[in-house]
Amino acid sequence: QVQLVESGGGLVQTGGSLRLSCAASGSIFSTDVMGWYRQAPGKQRELVASITSGGSTNYADSVKGRFIISRDNAKNTVYLQMGSLKPEDTAVYYCNVKRSALLKYWGQGTQVTVSS
Repeated sequence: QVQLVESGGGLVQTGGSLRLSCAASGSIFSTDVMGWYRQAPGKQRELVASITSGGSTNYADSVKGRFIISRDNAKNTVYLQMGSLKPEDTAVYYCNVKRSALLKYWGQGTQVTVSS
């Protein structure tokens, strides 16, 4: 069993920055992909960024060049550095560990609000 605890959300002005952290307890395998999703009101949850244990990353087009995902394998922690924030980045951000197509773990979510 994996438990995920996110931190670092909050209120920020347009153009500002925030750093999200997600600490995982339990066993994290080297094959697990860690990532961040977000869900805005009235919208579907969408992938923001993901990272493998080897450091390969994947980003949504909407955040490329503004967000950076990183991972500390020794600490079982994944980070999301968000910059040049826009009001459309406002959402609840969820940490995710994908072990297989059928097995995923989710954090409780952290609110990010970008004011215009």
